[in-house]
Amino acid sequence: MRIQWRGTVAFTATELRVQLHETLALATSMVVQVVLLLFVWILNRPLLPYALIGAVVYSVFMLGQRVQNEAAYIRIESKLNELYHASPLSPEAYFVGMSAGILLAYLPPILVLIVVLLVVVPVVPLAGAVLVVAAAAVWVFTSSMGYVVSTFFKENRAIWPYASILTNLFGVLPPVLYPIRFLPAAARPWALLLPTSSAVALVEAAQGGLVALSHPEILLAATSLGLEAGILFAGALVWARRSSRGA
Repeated sequence: MRIQWRGTVAFTATELRVQLHETLALATSMVVQVVLLLFVWILNRPLLPYALIGAVVYSVFMLGQRVQNEAAYIRIESKLNELYHASPLSPEAYFVGMSAGILLAYLPPILVLIVVLLVVVPVVPLAGAVLVVAAAAVWVFTSSMGYVVSTFFKENRAIWPYASILTNLFGVLPPVLYPIRFLPAAARPWALLLPTSSAVALVEAAQGGLVALSHPEILLAATSLGLEAGILFAGALVWARRSSRGA
């Protein structure tokens, strides 16, 4: 299959304008993270660096849930996907443009969170670079997963159970918002297989002094994060074209 990108920039701009009109969603996108950080600040301040790094990765992961909701709404409620797929816009550009538009709309709150991280934690250059690369990989993974999962819904109310399961599975249960050292040694490799917890662990290991990862654990985390992001993105591109034929 030949990948086509026709209309990506135009649809990214369209989706960005749509998302910027959702002022309430934008304003409340960091409520959970801020409440968590306040609790950590009050109850256990030494854990604040872990919570801040985890909050950044968690916020990036939640962009995929927004892609899932947006793609399902366009297909089920407004039926605009039929119009989009009938236009010169390619299916790949439809998926990527939607994901990029949502990213751009919700990037300012994430940047504010990163600024707070930089103020509270003296982030070393290596950890900053790892954070950017790892967050990008998480965004690719979660946006791809959100788009693919959205095509399975036949009605909007089915979104919430899936969204809750995915959020808990990737953002709450694994060591994203808490240190990986709290897990038993036997559970650490399994946690490092998940893109969110592997991204956080890599950043904390690069920061030095936050998490001590062995070389095999670093290799496992980096490999799993890169492979999962790449494979799911490629699969989402193929799935975007296949699912567009039934639009």
